[in-house]
Amino acid sequence: MSRLGYQFRQIDLLKLALTHRSVSQRHNYERLEFLGDSLLGAIIAQYLYARFPKEKEGNLTRMRATLVRQESLAKIAKDLQLSKSLILSTGELKSGGHHRESILADVVESILGAIYLDSQDFDQLQQIVLQWYAPYLDQIQPTEQLKDPKSRLQEWLQAHKLPLPKYDVIDIQGDAPNQHFTILCEVEGMDGMKGEGASRRFAEQAAAAEILKRLEQAK
Repeated sequence: MSRLGYQFRQIDLLKLALTHRSVSQRHNYERLEFLGDSLLGAIIAQYLYARFPKEKEGNLTRMRATLVRQESLAKIAKDLQLSKSLILSTGELKSGGHHRESILADVVESILGAIYLDSQDFDQLQQIVLQWYAPYLDQIQPTEQLKDPKSRLQEWLQAHKLPLPKYDVIDIQGDAPNQHFTILCEVEGMDGMKGEGASRRFAEQAAAAEILKRLEQAK
């Protein structure tokens, strides 16, 4: 996987980072994801701290949240074409797991954890993260757009004197704490849009983001 910008010495680590729990309850990417999540947060925080020396903690926190949220991680996964390499059960494949944002986001973090364990080099990992994120780091600014999609959608509707959105759970797969939610977001005058995520909150944010995209296209 040369598109990662890293050559694994321990190929089994990369295989583990790509293996979903539907394949194995014991040997899957979840522990690597835990490690990668912490490393990614630290790298992005360090980058923002250096780039925006005059920004307050609140704005830095919002920028970091924007860059490491599920939607952003799924974009990174698509840039890296990770869906082609995921190791999923037959059932998960049939249900479209290789395109599911929550899985794609998890795998980005698990691969980062695997790269760190394989290289034992934080500086190298930092370079890889900044390379993957380059197009998105160029765009990030401490503005109101850093608000989450649900907040932005609510403000847009209020500004146009429209009713608040309605969020309905239309599907839950799996057992707690490893559930996958599908949410339908509906606003007045538009067809509803679906969002998916590893929690109801993530799924609602994803659905709100889809509505916002539709509103932007309608301008």
